[in-house]
Amino acid sequence: MIKKRLVLRFSKEIWEKPIVYKLIKDYDLILNILIANVLPRQESYMVAEISGENATFERGIKHLEDMGVKVIPIEQSVIRDDTKCVHCGFCTAVCPTRALYVDIQTRDVVFEQEKCSACGWCVKVCPYHAMEMFLMD
Repeated sequence: MIKKRLVLRFSKEIWEKPIVYKLIKDYDLILNILIANVLPRQESYMVAEISGENATFERGIKHLEDMGVKVIPIEQSVIRDDTKCVHCGFCTAVCPTRALYVDIQTRDVVFEQEKCSACGWCVKVCPYHAMEMFLMD
């Protein structure tokens, strides 16, 4: 069994296709949609935790790519620039998954990317622009 959090980017030409439906029905994958911004005839994206058997998972991801969906590992979508971060903690107040939190002993803000849902709230509130999001080209 494999489980990954992925950012799926849809072009405006394929937004209306039953892509998620096919992943579930044809590839027997389990999808947990963490966040989505899907709009008619516009570039859209979805952050999802996808799980399934190894062989069907790989075939399902290939199907997405063949359909024109850009598949981005979540760890490549949200990053922190440690040279800009002053550990003010603003981001920790809005992080719904607690991927960002203050270490009690060091008072530093810790970023655990594997917990990140790529919601983008940290990017919006960071006054130092230390958090960056790369969902679209």
